[in-house]
Amino acid sequence: MGKDKLKRFIEIATFANVFEMEPVHKGFWGTNYFKNSHPIVLELGCGRGEYTVNLAEKYPNKNFIGIDIKGARIWRGAKTAIENNLQNVAFLRIEIENILDHFSAAEISEIWITFPDPQPQISRERKRLTSVRFLTYYQNILKPNGIVHLKTDSDALYDYTNTLIQEKPIQVLAATTDLYQDEMLDDLLQIQTTYEKKYLAVGKNINYLKFSFE
Repeated sequence: MGKDKLKRFIEIATFANVFEMEPVHKGFWGTNYFKNSHPIVLELGCGRGEYTVNLAEKYPNKNFIGIDIKGARIWRGAKTAIENNLQNVAFLRIEIENILDHFSAAEISEIWITFPDPQPQISRERKRLTSVRFLTYYQNILKPNGIVHLKTDSDALYDYTNTLIQEKPIQVLAATTDLYQDEMLDDLLQIQTTYEKKYLAVGKNINYLKFSFE
């Protein structure tokens, strides 16, 4: 591990807005941590937390939790939230497959999945964050009519997800294979992660799906 990564791991252990591994607020994120009853929104595979932080700035009456296993990446988003005095932000360093250990049924209002690893190998389908396994997790923790957003540069992951949800009792609310050429593009969807900026710089199309469990 490089010196910078080690330094960041040590530092995030001191951040009040970062929680690592052990369940601490399951079922009580609103009352115990955020101290309010506002809707809770997750960003899965949040990386540096660009969406988490930008959403928190745009929507002070919502709470946001960025989730990733990479502590050195979470450090950036958590530090920015502290520097900007964002009280409606938290970060959780866990494997996303353990999400049910950290949130209760119907505790979450919305989920963003931003540029996840597409896990293209057939043998790794269960690792895809939009596989049946993960969709079941999301349905468990989302409130009725809760929304899931997927932004991805991977055409294969988009097609896989779109086909899968068409076979389920899931309502597709929006879908496009070229977000930046679509009229649905707005300030919310124009928030860009580090990866997204790289993809756009080389002319890659961005896919977007928005859906809700019926």
